[in-house]
Amino acid sequence: MNVAVLARCAGLAAVDYMGILGNDAPAAHVEAAIRAEGLSTHLLRRVQGENGLARVTHDASGDRVFLGSNRGGIRRKLMLRMDADDLDEIGGAAFVHSSCFSYIEPELPRIRAAARALSFDFSTEQDPDYLGLVAPHLSLAFLSGSGLSIMHLRDLAHRLLDLGTGAVCITRGAEGAYWTDGAQEYLQPSLPAEVRDTMGAGDAFIAGYLAATIEGAAPAPALARGAEHAALACSWPGAWGHPHPA
Repeated sequence: MNVAVLARCAGLAAVDYMGILGNDAPAAHVEAAIRAEGLSTHLLRRVQGENGLARVTHDASGDRVFLGSNRGGIRRKLMLRMDADDLDEIGGAAFVHSSCFSYIEPELPRIRAAARALSFDFSTEQDPDYLGLVAPHLSLAFLSGSGLSIMHLRDLAHRLLDLGTGAVCITRGAEGAYWTDGAQEYLQPSLPAEVRDTMGAGDAFIAGYLAATIEGAAPAPALARGAEHAALACSWPGAWGHPHPA
């Protein structure tokens, strides 16, 4: 959801989010925030149960610190399943994006068969079995790799390329990002930012990169767009604003 909203912030006019919301007060707040940002809700499933929720605070530098979560709430129990209408929607999109927090892995083969391009955010997940399950279906993999050496970055990226992923981008926080498709390699530096809250900065990078790619940019300018959008996202509260009154 962060990437969908932030892609609109990065300039993409036509963005949809497909996912599951619960029926509690946090779900109502999230749906209201989606509508306020101009996203359609026609692909949402609304089910009885607790909405996904995380509890977060900040350290003195503005970096977010996770205190706990309900691990996706009801999404963890009711996997999003694709039907013919969903696959038609997917087939009409320039890019489809998901993540390791979506509980969508069993549907990835069908999504990839319908999609023009599929990207996936592994976050910090590097388990070989999980990479082997997901990577063969991807056009592009995103990972979080703050503190990793350049040797470790290359090793991790080439493990995914060898599994069938088309290209790999590893974000590194203040150290920028690393990108390779096996033939080309780029190191994108981070950009100066007025840091208020780093929540969602990685998603903003992904959104900026994807927006630029969909508009026809080559990897280098797309990475620069991602870095610009990540820096901007550090200047507002939360991943994309709309704080809950609680």
